Amino acid sequence: MGNLSDKYGRRPVLLFALLGFGIDYIILALAPTYGWLFIGRIIAGMTGASFTTASAYIADISTNENRAKNFGLIGAAFGLGFVLGPALGAFLSQWGIRAPFYAAAGLCLLNFLYGYFLLPESLSKEKRRAFEWKRANPFGSLRFLRRHPEIGELAFCFFLIYLGAQAVQGNWNFFTIYRFHWSERMVGISLAVVGLLVGAVQAGLTRVVNPRIGNEKSIYIGLSLYSLGLVLFAFATQGWMMFAFLIPYCLGGICGPSLQSVIAGHVPPNHQGELQGSLTSLMSVTTIIGPLIMNNSFSYFTSPKAPFYFPGIHFLIGSLCMLTSLFLVYKVLSREKVEKPELLEVIEGMPAQQEVP
Repeated sequence: MGNLSDKYGRRPVLLFALLGFGIDYIILALAPTYGWLFIGRIIAGMTGASFTTASAYIADISTNENRAKNFGLIGAAFGLGFVLGPALGAFLSQWGIRAPFYAAAGLCLLNFLYGYFLLPESLSKEKRRAFEWKRANPFGSLRFLRRHPEIGELAFCFFLIYLGAQAVQGNWNFFTIYRFHWSERMVGISLAVVGLLVGAVQAGLTRVVNPRIGNEKSIYIGLSLYSLGLVLFAFATQGWMMFAFLIPYCLGGICGPSLQSVIAGHVPPNHQGELQGSLTSLMSVTTIIGPLIMNNSFSYFTSPKAPFYFPGIHFLIGSLCMLTSLFLVYKVLSREKVEKPELLEVIEGMPAQQEVP
C-alpha cells in the first residue's frame, strides 16, 4: 500500500482502504459462519495498511517544525478510538450482537465519502515514482531499510520501542487479573484510562512540548519515561499503583512521533509511502513476536518451574528494550549532528538558528 501510494498518490489508496474496511464490516455483520469471519479479516488486513498511507500523507504536508506534532495526531486518534470504540460497541449491542459491525461499516463508508469529496491529494505528480512488485512485499519493504543505512539504525530503535510496548499491550489483561484479581470491568476501565492518557499526550502534550524542546530531547525524555513506567509496573504491589504508574508510562508517548519525524526527515517525498510501509511492517513483526516473548516469560516466572517468582518480569524485558533504544538513538543522533550538519534541523525539529550580524 505504501508503494502504491508513492506511485498513484495518497488519496486513491486511502479511499480504497476505507471502502475496503466498510466492505469488511458488512461481511462481518452478515457472516453466517466462522469462514466468512476469516474472509472479512483478510480484507481488513489488506486495507488496514491505510495507517501506512496516512502516515505518508502527514509526512507530505508537514515541515521539520510541525511533523512530530502532526504524527502525534495519529496516536491521539488511536487513543480516542480506544476509549469511544468499546463504549459505542457495548451501547449498540443492545440491538443485537451484529449491530456494532453495521455501525462500523457505516462509519467507514461515511469516512470514504468525506475523503472522496473533501480530501485533497498530498503528493504531486512530479514527486511520484514507478511502482515495483519486488519492493511491494514485507521483505522488500524491510530491504528498503537496508538500502538506506542512514535510517536503518533509527528504524531498529523504532522496532525496539514497539517490542517493549508489547509488555503492556500483549499482557496487561493477564497480569492485572492474575496479580490483583481485577474483574473484566476493572480491566476495561484501566484500558479506557490508557486511551484517555494516550490521547491527551499525543494530541495535547506533544503539540506543546515538541516545539519547545525539539525532536531529540523529546525522544530522550520519552524513552526514559517509558523505561521508568515499565519498571514501576514490574514492582507494583497494589492495583491502584498500576493507575498511578500509567502516568509516567503514557507521558513517554512524546517519543514516538518525534522519532518518526526524524526518520521521515531522512527520506525524500517520493519514498515516504515505502518508508512508512517499512515502519508499519516492523510494528507488525513486534505484534507477532512480542506476545510470544512477554506472555511466555510471564507464564514461566509464575510457574513452579521458575528459579524465582516474579510475575512482572515481562515489564523489565520491555524496559530493557526501551533503554537499549535510548542508548542506540543517542549514539546515532550524536554522530549525525557531527557528520551530517545538514540534518540538524531534522534532528532538532526546529528551524536552524540564524546568526545575528
